[in-house]
Amino acid sequence: MNTTSSHPSFWRRVPLAFGAFFSTLSDAAYAARVEKLSLPEAAPLAPVAPAPAPAPAPAPAPVILKEATPDAALQLLALLQREARLIDFTQENLGSHADADIGAAARVVHEGCAKVMREYFTIDAVRQEAEGSRIVLQDGFDPASVRLTGNVVGSAPFTGTLSHRGWRASSVRLPKLSGQHDAAILAPAEVEL
Repeated sequence: MNTTSSHPSFWRRVPLAFGAFFSTLSDAAYAARVEKLSLPEAAPLAPVAPAPAPAPAPAPAPVILKEATPDAALQLLALLQREARLIDFTQENLGSHADADIGAAARVVHEGCAKVMREYFTIDAVRQEAEGSRIVLQDGFDPASVRLTGNVVGSAPFTGTLSHRGWRASSVRLPKLSGQHDAAILAPAEVEL
């Protein structure tokens, strides 16, 4: 007699049947449970199977990369060269210059870059809190606009110190280019006659 099978043997079912018969006659609650088992809409008893494993999470949507055209970047670089002489400054070997001369050149570059930024962009802080203040990032924060640094463990909410407010371009006003404009020419060569 195999009592470990999921289906009881004939000899095990005989006493179960008699017990069920007499319990049905003597116990109304038991009889109601047996009646539910015999109704047509009741699902037949099946061996208890282990719960199915949860379905795997759907794969994240593939990241679609946009190809950036270089024209806008080249146009910005040309503006920074025209107003701040940025390319001239970065192409210069500064090893032979005195720190005071480098500082004076950096002031010209800084002022010209700031002029380009003010004229062609509106730049706003990503976070409005003061740097050094404690902030809480709730679940669902935008990881593209806030980068977590330090000991990043667990999940949001995160509490930390704002070390940099971040920058966001809220508008860009680059000049329109004609179809004949060669954006790769950042600064034309100059020939004095």
